[in-house]
Amino acid sequence: MSVLRRPYVLFVALFLLVAGCSAGAAETSAPRGAAGPESSAAPSVPPSASTPVAPVRPAEIPGLGPQTRAQIPAEARQAVVVTGDGVDSNRSAVVLYTRDDPDIGWRPGAGPWSAHNGMKGWSDHHLADDLRSPVGVFGLTDAGGRLPDPGALLPYDEHPRFAVSGEGFFGEPLDGSFDYVVAINYNRVSGVSPLDRTRPLGEERGGGIWLHVDHGGPTQGCVSLPEDRMTELLRTLDPAKHPVIVMGDAASLSR
Repeated sequence: MSVLRRPYVLFVALFLLVAGCSAGAAETSAPRGAAGPESSAAPSVPPSASTPVAPVRPAEIPGLGPQTRAQIPAEARQAVVVTGDGVDSNRSAVVLYTRDDPDIGWRPGAGPWSAHNGMKGWSDHHLADDLRSPVGVFGLTDAGGRLPDPGALLPYDEHPRFAVSGEGFFGEPLDGSFDYVVAINYNRVSGVSPLDRTRPLGEERGGGIWLHVDHGGPTQGCVSLPEDRMTELLRTLDPAKHPVIVMGDAASLSR
């Protein structure tokens, strides 16, 4: 019996050894990390492919609130922003913004420049002789002055009636204040000389609100800049870009 069992045991051991090696070879022949037919694992997705990217919003003009921004016409691509130090202050800062690419939005083009405004500050309901500058967004369509056209892009009316004399609130001379002006379209008809006195809202609401040359003191209601800044504006404001002025004290503009 012992003689017969030895070949049988040797055969079984040899069979198990061969079967075990072939099974191991089958397991290692598959690529490392590959799933079998029964695997339900989903293919890996890069995190960036499933993460939504927030759209980049066009830049807005700093300091302007939603009500003020809503008043800027969609076609406007130039904005002269005049920000008063306070509602009762006659000092302000001016920055010219441009919007050449709607996808990029508003970008500063020049400034800030120091300026004067109405003697008593600002008003959202300007009246004649209240010595305050009107708050709001207004078109800039017409220019002029006592001196010859310095290269203005807006229609320019050179006229001796722009000559002015006398003294300002602090005794400073007013000579040369209207050498260069840009009419602010508050209570006026656009497309005519700044000298035109038509007042659509009535005389009691005032008028003749201009950007003009600074005389070193507050104004009756206009915004005044140094002469070199006025000539720069005249050579930059382009009617094809529908320029506007956004003006008021900082608190009012932030609404």
